[in-house]
Amino acid sequence: MGELAVHVAHLRRIFKVPEREAGLRESVRSLFHRRYREVRAVDGISFDIEPGEVVGFLGPNGAGKTTTLKMLSGLLHPTDGEVRVLGETPARRRREYLRRMSLVMGNRNQLQWDIPAADSFELNRAIYQVPWPEFRRTRDELVELLDLGDLVTKPVRNLSLGERMKVELAAALLHRPAVLFLDEPTLGLDITMQKRIRTFIAEYNVRHSASVLLTSHYMADVEALCQRVIIIDRGRILFDGDLATLATSLAAYKELDVTLAGSGADLSGYGEVRSRDGDRVTLRVPKAQTPLVTARLLADHTVLDLTVEDPPIEDVIELLFAAARPPA
Repeated sequence: MGELAVHVAHLRRIFKVPEREAGLRESVRSLFHRRYREVRAVDGISFDIEPGEVVGFLGPNGAGKTTTLKMLSGLLHPTDGEVRVLGETPARRRREYLRRMSLVMGNRNQLQWDIPAADSFELNRAIYQVPWPEFRRTRDELVELLDLGDLVTKPVRNLSLGERMKVELAAALLHRPAVLFLDEPTLGLDITMQKRIRTFIAEYNVRHSASVLLTSHYMADVEALCQRVIIIDRGRILFDGDLATLATSLAAYKELDVTLAGSGADLSGYGEVRSRDGDRVTLRVPKAQTPLVTARLLADHTVLDLTVEDPPIEDVIELLFAAARPPA
C-alpha cells in the first residue's frame, strides 16, 4: 500500500475565548482581569484517507469541520495530535506541499474582484510556477469541464454566484492538486448549478486520481460523490464508514411508500404516518416488523404500488446526533 493522502491521529484544536458579563463595570474589569474559557473545536479525532478516495465530512454548524480543514491545509496549527497530508506536515506550509493541495471554501473568494478571472489564473500560474504548456492544457481542460466559455474574460464582480463558484474552482485546480479540501462548494447555488459542480468534481477525481474531503449541508452532494462519510459533532467523530450502510446500521425503522386504490383509508394501525398525498401514504415502521406490516397491507388493501426504503440520510444523521448528545 502506498502513501496515505491524509493521516490524522488524535487531532485537537482548542481556542481560548475571552468572556465577560454585560455592563460598563464588567467592561472595565475585563481590561485588567480578563477571563477566558476553552472551546474544544476539534477534540481528538483520527482518520485516514487513501489516494483517490472521496470522503464526505458531515456535521452541524460548529461541529469542527472547517477548523479541521484549516488544520489539514496548514492555515491553523493543531493544539495537539498528528496531521500528515501527502507525507507533509501542513502547518510548515512548505512550497512542495502547497503545490499539491488546494482548499476551496464556498463562502470565500480568492479571485481579484475587479479584473477578469483569466488574469487571476495567470497570477496563480506564476505563484505555483506552473510551466506554460502545462498551464494552457490544464486551463483549457477546466474551461471545457466547467463550461466556462467567455466567463473568464469578464470582471469577477459581474459574475453570478454560480458562475463565480465555477471560476473559483478552476483557479484552485490550475496546479492540479493531488488533494482537494472542499468546504461547502455548492453553498447558495441553485439545483442546476449544484449538479454541474458535483459532476465536475467527480470528473476531476477520476481524471487525476485526486483525494477529496468534502463538507456540505446538501446531502445530494454527498450521495452523488462519496462512498464513505465521516460524521463529526462537537469536535468528535460519531461515525466513520460506508455511506450505503449508514442507514442500515443506525436506523431502527424503514419507510414504506404505499399507493392505494381509493383515498381515505386509515393506515395509522400499520405504522407512523409520515405524510399523505391523496392515495399515496408514507409510513415509518420498525425494521423488524417491516415484512409483517408489508404482508398485512397487501392482504387488507388494494395496493397499486409499494416500496420499502431506508430513511433519508438526513434523518439518520439527526438520530445519530440525538443519541450522542445528553438530554437537555
